[in-house]
Amino acid sequence: MVVTLAVQAGGHSSRMGRDKALIPLSGIPLIEHVLRRAAGLGEEVLITTNRPADFAYLGVRLVADRRPGAGALFGCLTALEAAQGDTVLLLACDLPFVCRPLLEHLLSLANEAQLVIPRWNGVLEPLQAVYSRACVEAVREAVQAGQQRMIDILPKVTRRVVDEATLAQFDPDGLSFFNVNTPQDLARAERVLVVQGDSLRPAFKTQTDI
Repeated sequence: MVVTLAVQAGGHSSRMGRDKALIPLSGIPLIEHVLRRAAGLGEEVLITTNRPADFAYLGVRLVADRRPGAGALFGCLTALEAAQGDTVLLLACDLPFVCRPLLEHLLSLANEAQLVIPRWNGVLEPLQAVYSRACVEAVREAVQAGQQRMIDILPKVTRRVVDEATLAQFDPDGLSFFNVNTPQDLARAERVLVVQGDSLRPAFKTQTDI
């Protein structure tokens, strides 16, 4: 199994008011928190972005959407079409507390279905999931039909839903799914992030801390 780690950074960041992928969290751009935590999980790393010059310093493969601003589903299609691996670990750029053991577990299930997707607090998390490149046709059909939600492809692919009890074994507080959408979210993340050299880990005790 060859894995591509794909990080989506093509959104408008409308609630943040500026490109959140590059907003510093404890002095480090959000997207670098994601890349550092997931480092080594893929033989290939790519970022989907419509501002490649801003991300060139990262030294990874950059892929632009053919239809900028079309949303996360189109970004997923971009990643799947561009990936060289047969398995794609897809992550949003605004998840600074992704849990490496949890990601490793998701990857370990890749052979069980075309899509391995977590469900946390009753909500499916398609932007922290493992996709077979075989999903590309379903995503393409959804985009061509004018669908926009990531979950619109679910009826068209085989899937392995990872339940909350399993996820909690790796990440009891569900911090992997805390995303930074607003300045308020960023302030909360700043309060709970502990930086120890190059090792980044959240200092949450309970979900209510955020």
